[in-house]
Amino acid sequence: MGTSITFKRPDGKEASGYLANAARGNAPGVVVIQEWWGLQDQIKGLCDRFAVAGFDALAPDLYKGTVVPYHDTDAAGREMNSLDFMDATTQTVRGAAQYLSRNGAKVGLTGFCLGGAVTIIGATKIPELAAGVVFYGIPPEQAAKPADVKIPLQAHFANKDDWCTPEVVNAFEQGMKAAGKSLEIFRYDAEHAFVNEQRQSVHDRQAAELAWGRATEFFKKHLG
Repeated sequence: MGTSITFKRPDGKEASGYLANAARGNAPGVVVIQEWWGLQDQIKGLCDRFAVAGFDALAPDLYKGTVVPYHDTDAAGREMNSLDFMDATTQTVRGAAQYLSRNGAKVGLTGFCLGGAVTIIGATKIPELAAGVVFYGIPPEQAAKPADVKIPLQAHFANKDDWCTPEVVNAFEQGMKAAGKSLEIFRYDAEHAFVNEQRQSVHDRQAAELAWGRATEFFKKHLG
């Protein structure tokens, strides 16, 4: 349904990604950020679903062509740990947001795992954004303080998550409340990465569909 494209970062460098367009013109945009596996087909499929839901969706390729097989967590960890999160967010992700907003459309940001953390950083650093939806990822506070969040956020977390743990989630929620920031937060009795239908060991269809409905309604409310 979608297609591979290149787009310009604010620094003038080229970046690539997967774009799926809504059937209607001048649709609002959603930037979709990968898990630590890279730009997997599952993320491209989410872009296609956003397009069906009425959004132009662009997933920038933060790993520049590297896609890690689902079983190789060591390689995924190496790729994530070698990623310059600030450059990825303020240049590649912002470039994707600028691409989607070029016709005056409002743009949201969403991401999963690694991409959830990037979404929160983007909420503090990317002026083109109007809303963000976070899935089971939170950056260290030195990368993005709740007080610096500039857009409404919705967030989805798993109670059985051993990476983005309930304790980390509670601290993030308290920080957002203390800073007076807009946060809708949902917790699911599921595993980390429960939205990813390609990983049957953790996928929870009921929780995933509930979260998807909440996310698309949130974006329709804030992006039009």
